[in-house]
Amino acid sequence: MTVPAISVDGLRYSYGDLEAVKGVSFDVQPGEILGFLGPNGAGKSTTIKMLTGQLTPKGGSARILGVDVALDDPEVQAQIGVCFEEKNLYLQMTALENLEFFASLFGIRDVDAMEVLRRVGLADRARDRVGNFSKGMRQRMMISRAFINKPKVLFLDEPTDGLDPVTSAAIRTTIREEADRGAAVLLTTHDMFEADELSDRVAFINEGEIVALDTAESLKLKYGTRSVLVRLRDGNGVREEHLPLGGDGSSARLAELAGSPDLLTIHTEEATLEAIFIKLTGRGLEG
Repeated sequence: MTVPAISVDGLRYSYGDLEAVKGVSFDVQPGEILGFLGPNGAGKSTTIKMLTGQLTPKGGSARILGVDVALDDPEVQAQIGVCFEEKNLYLQMTALENLEFFASLFGIRDVDAMEVLRRVGLADRARDRVGNFSKGMRQRMMISRAFINKPKVLFLDEPTDGLDPVTSAAIRTTIREEADRGAAVLLTTHDMFEADELSDRVAFINEGEIVALDTAESLKLKYGTRSVLVRLRDGNGVREEHLPLGGDGSSARLAELAGSPDLLTIHTEEATLEAIFIKLTGRGLEG
């Protein structure tokens, strides 16, 4: 049986009287991407800070690569990659110097920093000072830094925030490549397309508790309503008709509309992760 790369059991943390994380439990296997989804203040960042050694759990336990996070083992820390919202880069150094310096902290001497920069689309700016980079370019630098030690565990907090659609797609490809290499990835994001596209499973966290944990497809089937959207000409305009899949009379009505000379398009529809989260918690992921 495969040992989880991240194993969390009843983890708790409080800021004074405020219980921010209320006994969360989950595992992330090697090569798996777990989307960790919830609004601001739900407990995502506090959980990640405990897993990365920035906060000491007040209850429960967590293990990274089989080692208790409370031990703050340097050998385990050397196998973790992180990309947080805070950009702690050296602005007076070039992109290349930044990566080579961070590689040296891990004791890596033969790092191919140019290849890492190429993966995030910054190879042509390798010798430019990071202080001259835009917000999006600094975000890509943070991602490249997270990959520099070929980590076995990746913690990525809003990795495509502030990036254009083309660059975001490229970064998602690199994240999937890291998982395919065998890295366990814990991903927080407000981008539901990104969560749906990347995550092998998703965990919904709200007010410090995990309210659902499963594959996106299973959650959609369990909590959503599948339907078909039919668009037809209506004089000079267009009218739409929604038909629930499996509903009484839906098959006959769909066949009727499919044979109409006014038919324009037929599309299947399914519940979004955002809609499911609202259904379970009564609030949106941006809240």
